[in-house]
Amino acid sequence: MLDEIKKIESLEELQSLYTSVFGKNGTMTAKLKTMATLSNDERAALNTENTELRQAFKMRQTELEHAALNAKLSGEYVDVTLDTEPKNHGTLHPLTETLSQIGAILESLGYTMWTGPEVEDDWHNFTALNTPSYHPARDMQDSFFLDNGNVLRTQTSAIQIRAMEGAGVPIKMFGVGRTYRKEMDATHSPMFGQIEGLYVDKTDRHITMSDLVATIRTMLERYFERKLEMRIRPSYFPFTEPSIEIDIKWNGDKWLEIAGAGMVHPNVLRNCGINPDEYQGFAFGFGWDRIAMLKFGLNDIRKFYDGDIRWLKNSGF
Repeated sequence: MLDEIKKIESLEELQSLYTSVFGKNGTMTAKLKTMATLSNDERAALNTENTELRQAFKMRQTELEHAALNAKLSGEYVDVTLDTEPKNHGTLHPLTETLSQIGAILESLGYTMWTGPEVEDDWHNFTALNTPSYHPARDMQDSFFLDNGNVLRTQTSAIQIRAMEGAGVPIKMFGVGRTYRKEMDATHSPMFGQIEGLYVDKTDRHITMSDLVATIRTMLERYFERKLEMRIRPSYFPFTEPSIEIDIKWNGDKWLEIAGAGMVHPNVLRNCGINPDEYQGFAFGFGWDRIAMLKFGLNDIRKFYDGDIRWLKNSGF
């Protein structure tokens, strides 16, 4: 039997022989059932035969398995010079990346980042920003009011008020956060990100509109990584005087509004307990969603919020 086992050339044949020996009706199974009728010497001999057969089957099975594996490997090979399959790595959302880049630029210019609550009270969101309850400028924003009189923050300018109340002046800060207005189309979202900068110092430091424009130009040109042609237009905001809007030339001769800015209104300083005869400064603000649309070549702001992983993977961010 041992010689017969060694001559078997396939696992299927080996399994068939094993079943004929150790199966339910196998020859060894039948012998083992007679164990009680055998003498001690016969029992010892039968146990030895049983052990040797089992070891022989196991050894031949191992040999045949190794032979089968070697035969398979001999017909295959691995090219170690081939590139591995790409792994599915996570990436920053383009809006997160934009905020990080703009924040780094402003910090390099000496500004400190502040944040504030998204649910604001009337004082910080409107009144302190020179927009009391009777002011017609409140109609400029379609706001989300809560039952208790608070409002979902319509502008991150409220963070400027909190910064001046908390840190005093002189101050050089920028506020970042989500803001909310009842707007929804390809270029507007009911929730959008804003960044607003504020620089207030002693009047003898002579902070001027030229400093404001230079700051915005530096920030935008560093972000877009190229020189920009800018246009300044007079505008109106209740919390700055004079107020301007800044456009940049984009895609040939097309002008795009990019930021609102101006010199801090004296009433805003007074509302924060600051004497406008001793201090002056400028403020500016823009939506980081809007400039991200320009940099990444999008024409619909809603793509940023769709949560479509396929779009993020194939959009080149």
